[in-house]
Amino acid sequence: MTRFTLIIGLLAALLCSCASTANLSPEQREAREQEKRINAIRDSMAHELAVQSLDKLDFVLEADKLIFKRGRSAYVSSATNFISVVDGRATVQIALLKSRPGINGIGGITVEGSPSSIKRSIDKKGNYRMSMSVSGTGISATVFITLPAGSTYATAVITPNFHSYNITLQGKVLPASASSVYKARPL
Repeated sequence: MTRFTLIIGLLAALLCSCASTANLSPEQREAREQEKRINAIRDSMAHELAVQSLDKLDFVLEADKLIFKRGRSAYVSSATNFISVVDGRATVQIALLKSRPGINGIGGITVEGSPSSIKRSIDKKGNYRMSMSVSGTGISATVFITLPAGSTYATAVITPNFHSYNITLQGKVLPASASSVYKARPL
């Protein structure tokens, strides 16, 4: 009985949404279509800017979600959780504990290293992929970044070289000059 009620409710919602768009005047329909086209162009330009910043190795991935080894996730501040490559230095900062200062002073860890073995590719669907090894004080890992076509919201998987505790960061890719992250004290 509940499945039947759910189906009826969904059909009613669908009919209401169709009826609301059917009552639009031709000018209103044209305005909506034009707004959709403008948004598509804006998203495409933002995606191209993100791809260019990744290609130039002058980017910041501001993460707003972390996914841990066994699938647990946490929503975090994008100002303090990021991966960046600026001036030939890669920085990975993760700050979860606001109540405890932690190693970096803001409740997490900040590590820096040099990026190497950088590989980039674009698949048939337009998805951009980049991998790089990062080695430095406190870090020896491979970072895999995937940027879906037409989007600036990327996924980065950090795979340490000496153990299997992967961590995934999801967030927006920006040029380093447009980012507003807070970099804490590195190791």
